[in-house]
Amino acid sequence: MTDQPEQSDQHDQHSVLFVCVHNAGRSQMAAGFLTSLAGDRVEVRSAGTQPADDVNPVVVAAMAELGIDLGAESPKVLTSDAVRASDVVITMGCGDECPYFPGKTYLDWELADPAGAGIEAVRPIRDDIRRRVEALVARLDAGKAPV
Repeated sequence: MTDQPEQSDQHDQHSVLFVCVHNAGRSQMAAGFLTSLAGDRVEVRSAGTQPADDVNPVVVAAMAELGIDLGAESPKVLTSDAVRASDVVITMGCGDECPYFPGKTYLDWELADPAGAGIEAVRPIRDDIRRRVEALVARLDAGKAPV
């Protein structure tokens, strides 16, 4: 018998935080795709450095076209706790405002901002995010570091 605490399998679950300025477009789409594609294999968070009041309605409509409902989502403020609790932090245009903690994987996805854009302009952004999230899921499932 040993006095060491039992190891939990909880840590095997990845956690990903998507960050953009307003948490009303890009990060919401990425979180929606990751939740849809990875299910409970990945803990998904999204936040913004200056969160808007609501998720962009054009983004909600674009995601609804693919069967992903963001209608109940709301922008959240980025906190140090959210970064600390995440294994992977993916920024999307928030610049140097994101807190940095050693030991985390940080990625920066350069994506157009859907703010103020119509559905025709949002669809290619949405599709780019979907491809990136699909690649992220494949790497996480394979036990490889995200790139």
